[in-house]
Amino acid sequence: MRGTGRVVFAATLLLIVGTLNIIYGIGALDGANAFVNDKRYILTDLNTLGWVLIVLGLIQLTGGFSLMAGNTYGRVIGIIGGSLGAIAALFSIGGANPWWSLALFFLCIWIVYGIVVLGDDEYGPAT
Repeated sequence: MRGTGRVVFAATLLLIVGTLNIIYGIGALDGANAFVNDKRYILTDLNTLGWVLIVLGLIQLTGGFSLMAGNTYGRVIGIIGGSLGAIAALFSIGGANPWWSLALFFLCIWIVYGIVVLGDDEYGPAT
């Protein structure tokens, strides 16, 4: 099937990001110092941020495993996760590492493209 390698790559990235989000969520629940240094959050409390990250990580993990299995749920969650990652990368361009943010943006766009074009093999024109 066309695009299977890209979908496996996207599923692997979803699994990695989901695991990291769960770890960051546990760190935010624990009140780690890495989250406290002069940062402002959209959410008012680190506990809320921690639970949001844990739930998001679980959704990403289920999406990654479902995408590995070839289910439609994994494709939908992969497209949503890649799109949200691209938007977040665009929001962070003005930070300390603009080239890294642009690289992440293009990687997210490539992952979404890889999931969208997954389908049957293309056939050449009949002669």
